[in-house]
Amino acid sequence: MDILLIVMVLIALAIGVFLGMILKHKLSESTVANAKVAAEQIIADARKESETVLKEATIQAKDVVLQAKDDWEKEARELRREIQGQENRLQQKEENLDRKLDQLDQRSNELNKKENQLQQQNDQLNKKTAEIDQLLADQHAQLEKISGMSGEQAKQQLLDSMLSEAKHDAAKSIKQIEDEAREIADRKAKMIMALAIQRYAGDFVAEKTVSVVPLPSDEMKGRIIGREGRNIRAIEAATGIDLIIDDTPEAVVISGFNPVRREIARIALERLIADGRIHPARIEELVEKAGEEVDEAIREAGEQATFDVGVHGIHPEIIKLLGMLRYRTSYGQNVLVHSIEVAFLCGMMASELGINVKQAKRAGLLHDIGKAVSHELEGSHAVNGGDLARKYGESAKIVHAISAHHEDEKPDTVLAILVQAADALSGARPGARRETLETYVKRLRDLEQIGTSFGGVTGCFAIQAGREIRVMVASEEISDEQSHVLAKDIAHKIEQEMTYPGQIRVNVIRETRAVEYAK
Repeated sequence: MDILLIVMVLIALAIGVFLGMILKHKLSESTVANAKVAAEQIIADARKESETVLKEATIQAKDVVLQAKDDWEKEARELRREIQGQENRLQQKEENLDRKLDQLDQRSNELNKKENQLQQQNDQLNKKTAEIDQLLADQHAQLEKISGMSGEQAKQQLLDSMLSEAKHDAAKSIKQIEDEAREIADRKAKMIMALAIQRYAGDFVAEKTVSVVPLPSDEMKGRIIGREGRNIRAIEAATGIDLIIDDTPEAVVISGFNPVRREIARIALERLIADGRIHPARIEELVEKAGEEVDEAIREAGEQATFDVGVHGIHPEIIKLLGMLRYRTSYGQNVLVHSIEVAFLCGMMASELGINVKQAKRAGLLHDIGKAVSHELEGSHAVNGGDLARKYGESAKIVHAISAHHEDEKPDTVLAILVQAADALSGARPGARRETLETYVKRLRDLEQIGTSFGGVTGCFAIQAGREIRVMVASEEISDEQSHVLAKDIAHKIEQEMTYPGQIRVNVIRETRAVEYAK
């Protein structure tokens, strides 16, 4: 029974499996048929859609082609017009060149003719020169035979005998020629200076080279001038500036390129006006006191700069040099303000880089101290500044940063590079510098150096914006006749060594003083 039951179960299972397979086959055939129908429908729809897209794309392509054709035709027309215009311009230029070539040919022919004429004249001159040289040689031989001396011996004796007379006669002739030419020279100088002033920035020059001193009344102008101009001459001689007294109501203009001298003259003149006693002795006394006050102001300016930057322990002489930079400009930029600005820039960059901020500020503040003595020492102000810093005990890093900020030495420290960068930033910012003033001041300084290069000169001042220099000479060394020779020599040296517009008047002043004291 158990076996029969098992057999029946197995048969039932086999029948179930067989029936499942038959049912599965029937279902798969139905699914395949449905899929085929759906696929055929999708294919048909895709074909219809592709045909629609193809038609639309064809229409759009035709529109694009037509638009491109229109654009191309427009560009072609524009290009043809431009080409036609260029052809017309080229045609005109070609015609102009043809005319110029014809003119050049005519000029070339004329020059050839003139060259031939000049060559003929040159040949004739050479022939005459040869004849004259031969005659001179014959005459020299006859003279040597008659005198019993060689030509060199006779020349030396003649020069020795006439040298003193020639100098005396030359001095008289120079004075006579100057008197005759003064009227013409004044007219030409005024015309040239007027043209130069029209082209130059007048308000800038006035701002940098002129100071105005107010007067209580116009009556004070006569007292400042003094009897026969002795007071104004004493002021100008003591300060080295030019005092301009014109129709400006209740004001006197102080003109001079050196700001220190101009400040001394301003202070002294204000004290004279307030005091009321205006005479040469009082003028010299107050100018000396004003000079001492300006020196004190220079020291205070240097101390204030070190305090503002936060740098301490600087030698007093370096502080004084810093204060002097207050009265110096570089391309129109105040050098002390520039140095303070460089110090702050160095400090900010050093802080960002993580290096010693105080050391960077110190190098930036001192980088231009060489400009305080640049008119007294030869060489670059950077090298001079480094030498001064070394002399007054600054560290080797500071000295190198100062000396290398203009590539006079190769910078090999980060500090030197920082000073270079800060200096360039301060000078390059808009409106910081004007090159014309530096060139102007250098020309005036060169004029004074030329004047003081001669023996017997005790002082030289460039005034009238460089149109005149006043040379003070020692009366015991230079006579009145020698003064004219000295003026001529100075003018000749200026002509040889300098380039300048217009004319420069050389005024040599020789003064004799007699002083006695009543007891």
